[in-house]
Formats: sequence, structure tokens, C-alpha cells
Amino acid sequence: MAKSRPGYATKGSEIIKAIQKLTYGHTTWDIFQDWLEMSAILISNTVDWGQQKKCEERYMEIVKKYSKEEMEQFTKMLDLLIEEMTRQTEISGPCDILGEVFHGLELHNKYHGQFFTPFHICECMGRMVLDDSLHKTIDDRGYVSLCEPCVGAGGMVIGFANAMQQEKMNYQQQLCVTACDIDLKCVHMAYLQLSLYGIPAVIIHGNSLTLEEWSRWYTPAYMIGMWPLKERRNIQNIANATKEKTDISTVNSQELATYYEFTEENNGQLSLF
Repeated sequence: MAKSRPGYATKGSEIIKAIQKLTYGHTTWDIFQDWLEMSAILISNTVDWGQQKKCEERYMEIVKKYSKEEMEQFTKMLDLLIEEMTRQTEISGPCDILGEVFHGLELHNKYHGQFFTPFHICECMGRMVLDDSLHKTIDDRGYVSLCEPCVGAGGMVIGFANAMQQEKMNYQQQLCVTACDIDLKCVHMAYLQLSLYGIPAVIIHGNSLTLEEWSRWYTPAYMIGMWPLKERRNIQNIANATKEKTDISTVNSQELATYYEFTEENNGQLSLF
């Protein structure tokens, strides 16, 4: 009997098809991983001046592996991701698209049995922790902090953001995330999705058990919202960058939003779409 394929293709199916078109010359794993990293670098370089040079060098290193036509397909895949995220947000709120793409490509079988939490579980968990005490925290502080020590594709964070939206709360202004993962691929997946959803977040490539840290990725919403000042974090690479650029404490957030091409929706949330 033929082996049945999993039914993961309802979300991100067009991205899966676009990736599969490139597998004639590269492995599915390499295409997915390289696309994630390049897309993450494109976003990161708009806000993290301290790592621009290093990231650009890495970006060009990846580019050399692909033809012009293949790079155009990478661009199309990012467009498809944005379209899918926009569509799903309008239907039911933010959801984990890349986690489903990962499983739809059956990469979980190859990569040491790595599985991400199904998104309906993430949604359920988000609603369970969004209680009266959290509402009080937001009333008192204006926002709530969320820590995710093993972020994966970002499903738990996105599930919580979805729960906030269902409660008519603005996760782009009332949520600040610190997340970590030992797998750089997961860091890129989470960074890409949280960036495109406009969620203020710091994604750490590190080991949450040993406290080792190798890199940090700051979403545009984190920088535009002045969260380094709000949270009073010691961000060394941003501090170095601002010596040569504008002092972040003097930058108008509306000017930054215009520079990074965010648009403000009727509900007050920012959108990259």
C-alpha cells in the first residue's frame, strides 16, 4: 500500500511548491535553511547596524550557491509567505506558517525527529495563560513580557499573540518577547515570523540551559517601539552601532516607521504588508 502523505499543506502550500521547484539542483533542507537565513538577514540589516557587515558577508556567501533564476524564486517565496501571513491574520489571527511548511516538507523526519507544537495547541496555551492577572499587568505597566526558552518556529509566541488579538489587545504594542533556541534555523524561523507580524522581540541564538549565547536578532518592531529603552536592556551591538548612527533615544518612532515602510492599520497595529 502506498504511504499516505501528511495533510499539512493547508497553510503554506504555495511556499512548499516553490521550494520543491528548486530541488533539482539542491536538497530541500539546504533550500529551506538558506531561504530562511537570507530572509532574516534582509530584515535584520534594516535595524541592526552593528551586525550589518557580518550579515552581508554571510548573505553573499549563500548567494554564490544559486543562479539568478533561483534567487528570483527565493524572492517569490518571501512574497508568498507575506501573502499567506496576511491572509491568515485576516481570517483568524496570527498563526505559525513556517512550522507547517517545515512539516509539510517532511524535514522533521530528517532532522533528528524535530517536531514543532501543533498550532491549535499553541492557541490553546495562549488562551489559558491570558487571565485577569495578565490584564492587570498590562493596565499597570502598559505591556507584558514573554520569555520562550525553546522558541522553535515561534508557534507558542504567535499563539499568545493570537489570544491577545481575540481579546481585542494590541500585541504589537502590549507585548515584548525574549526568546531563545539552540538551533539557528529555528532562530531564523521565529525571527522572520515575529518580524513580519510586527511583534517586538529579541531572538537569541543560544543555549537556555548553559546560558551560552552566540547571536541576537532584533525585530523591527522591537527597535521602532523603543523597547531597548523601555526594557533597559544592555544591548552591546546596538550601542556600538548608535555611536556612528543616530542616538536611538532621540529618534521619532513615526519617522522610523516611515523609514522601514510600516503602515498603521485602523486598529492601531503596524503592518509590514
